[in-house]
Amino acid sequence: MAANARRATDESGIARYFRFAERGTDFRTEVIAGLTTFFVMAYIIFVNPAILSGGPLATLGPSFTATLTATCLAAGLMSIAMGLFTNYPFALAPGLGLNAVVAFQLILSLKMPWQVAMGVIFLEGLLITLLVLTGFRTAVMNAIPLSLKRAISVGIGLFILFIGLTNAGFVRRSPIEGGTPVELGSYTSFPVLLAAIGLLLTIVLMARRVKAALLIGIVITTIIGIVAHYAFGADVTAALPDVQGDLPTSLSGPDFSTIGQGINFGVFSLVGPITAVLLIFSLMLSDFFDTMGTIIGVGGQAGFVDEQGELPGADRVLLVDSIAAGVGGAFSCSSVTTYIESAAGVGEGGRSGLTSVVVGVLFLVSLLLAPIAGLVTSEATAPALIIVGFLMCSVIRDINFGELEDGLPALLTIALMPFTYSITNGIGFGFISYVFIKVVMGKYRTIHPLLWVIALAFLIYFLIPFLQQTFGF
Repeated sequence: MAANARRATDESGIARYFRFAERGTDFRTEVIAGLTTFFVMAYIIFVNPAILSGGPLATLGPSFTATLTATCLAAGLMSIAMGLFTNYPFALAPGLGLNAVVAFQLILSLKMPWQVAMGVIFLEGLLITLLVLTGFRTAVMNAIPLSLKRAISVGIGLFILFIGLTNAGFVRRSPIEGGTPVELGSYTSFPVLLAAIGLLLTIVLMARRVKAALLIGIVITTIIGIVAHYAFGADVTAALPDVQGDLPTSLSGPDFSTIGQGINFGVFSLVGPITAVLLIFSLMLSDFFDTMGTIIGVGGQAGFVDEQGELPGADRVLLVDSIAAGVGGAFSCSSVTTYIESAAGVGEGGRSGLTSVVVGVLFLVSLLLAPIAGLVTSEATAPALIIVGFLMCSVIRDINFGELEDGLPALLTIALMPFTYSITNGIGFGFISYVFIKVVMGKYRTIHPLLWVIALAFLIYFLIPFLQQTFGF
């Protein structure tokens, strides 16, 4: 009976729309993949409001509940749009990094009202959407050398691995001034023990080829943590030590008051046109290449990227992602972007847009059930990120490190993503070094014209702090 029901489901309109047969997947696999991706990225439901509305932003940013509502709504709608329009398993939500720029640079440092700061994100989204519609963004993606595309995939894998190790507490920033940048975490704490148990359990499930190993590992680790908390008083809420105090004790219901307030053009009159353009440009460049790197990395892991390193239908993916950036600004929850955590669902076999639709629906449900989603701590999801990072690093074997012109730019790309905690930084150093090495080797005629433009843009991007300090922009 179960087999017949599954066959009937796979022959339904859903299966035809998402092309299950072509993608080698089925309804059950896609749902499990969607659940896995959601659980791995559900932290953003609380982290994004905490960054934009907690701590020093409590009186300067939008309200916590309104930001939580906007986060769930924007992530839900745009993930569903990605699934339906592109048929790829890429989920979206407000991006970490850009939200910190909004909070600490635009609102705190530059004293912008939060509506104006969100307006900068809205304008950045409009600009990047224009680049997609003109075909420029897709052309740039196709101009990237294959060695750098592979390096981007590996770099993102190491980035995900590093995030997992950090969230688990296995590594931490050294508290000693002048000491090593990172060191081993405290292995006497329960959260680290919980993450270790989750990692060992997930490895066993993976080694035994258990279906939905990542999701099962997340769920069982969460249950162990909850039981230990109530039975022994173990601290399982240490996943977000700087955030927990800012979380609301109860939710009165969704608050849609910030929706639309980010459609604001006040930045030009507030800081002047030159500074406004520099701000929009820097955010656009970061958003532009973060997404490009994620698509190449996750798409490569799923087997969507062809031998030239190109993703079929990339223009549709980039269009949805670009519109999402503007939607995030308009909703006042910061730029919404494609998440590298989508790799977790791909690792569970997600190969169609139904994975993204499931993620989107769960985000919308979280408008009412956010406290339940919050039970899944980062210690429970860290093992999945570590395993996914391992899976994404396999393509490193195809990079030719024996040649300086391919190997060094690839290595810089791979290393600087986790070391600087930024996909954009890694890609930027990779492009600049690639062009530079080609020039000094006398091979400048082999450089794609767009790579000159990209390298110059990144050079300006990295020089922006110097320009601001020197010329007072």
